[in-house]
Parts: sequence; structure tokens; C-alpha cells
Amino acid sequence: MYPGSSIKDLAKSVGINGISIRHHLAALEAEALVTSSEERHGVGRPRLIYALTDQGVEKFPTNYLQLTRRILDSLKVKLPPNQIKDLFKEIGSDIAKSYQDEFIKRPLDERIQLLKTIMTREGFIVESKKNKNSYTLISYSCPYYQIGLEHPDICTLDHAMISESLAIPVTITTCIFNDSDRCTYHIPQQVGEN
Repeated sequence: MYPGSSIKDLAKSVGINGISIRHHLAALEAEALVTSSEERHGVGRPRLIYALTDQGVEKFPTNYLQLTRRILDSLKVKLPPNQIKDLFKEIGSDIAKSYQDEFIKRPLDERIQLLKTIMTREGFIVESKKNKNSYTLISYSCPYYQIGLEHPDICTLDHAMISESLAIPVTITTCIFNDSDRCTYHIPQQVGEN
């Protein structure tokens, strides 16, 4: 949790009355941008201390993109290309592992539906199609697009996440970073799967 402030502190800071502050905080709390907790401060009722939630912090302007580019540029100077790809693959595997309990013992079509839900949460716009002996997973967006323009190896992350989540080797057939308007993944249907 981030450092918090009381209504009195906030009113003093921005120069408006406590009633207005309380009204704004109630609205922010309803949107899960702020959270409150009680704090004892001597005799009397505890006071409420308000702090930003992670979602609230994300609303502030950030410079993650520039920082990420600098980190990747630095890594590319220090590591050979295959190690950069391995690093992206490891990150994709870690993402898949964080969801692996949800995928266990599900048929392939359910795993694909779950993967779509997870990818949507991760910032992708995806759909899937069932073919005669396979599935096609299509991503119309990439949450790492700005990074991928300079570092297209980042696709290794998605490929690893998809393959490991589904427990099937998946093939990339089109990629946004290779003159396509989408990333397309071919998912073979396993023997015994309908």
C-alpha cells in the first residue's frame, strides 16, 4: 500500500474544505482508486487514512515505456541475442505458471477460452476459431506494441505464455511486427481432443 493521508491533511494540502475532500474520496473509493483504513491517534475515534490503490497509481502519468526501452537497450549491449530471447521466453513461462492451476485437467477448448480471458486481462484483444483439426488464436493488439517496434523479440514472451498455458507447441503464422495487422497462432488439436 502507498503512503496515506487523513482528510485534514488533504484539505490543507489542496486548500479546500474537508467536506469536499470527503465527497471526492468517496467517489474515488467507489472506483477502487483509493482505499481507507482506520488509524488510532490518541483519545477519541480513530481517523480514516486514505491511500492510493495500485489501480489509482496507474492513473498517474508514468514513464514505464521509456524505462523499459532503456533496460532492453542496455541488455542488448550486454547479452547476445539468444539470451535476450531466452529471457523473454522465461518471462512468458512465468506468466503461464502463475495461472497453471486454472488450466489443469481441462479439455483443450476450455483451456483456449481461459487463455483468451487471461490474455484480455493482460491487455490483448483476442479471438479464437475452431478448425477441422486445429484451432487458430488471433490477437488484434499487442500490449507491448511500442516496445516491440524496437525489440520484436518480445514476441517470444507471448509465444511461450500461449504454448505453456495450453501445454501444446503453438506455431506463430503471422505477426504484427512482420507486416501483418494481427498475430495468429496455430494450435494443433491433440489426439483424443474434440
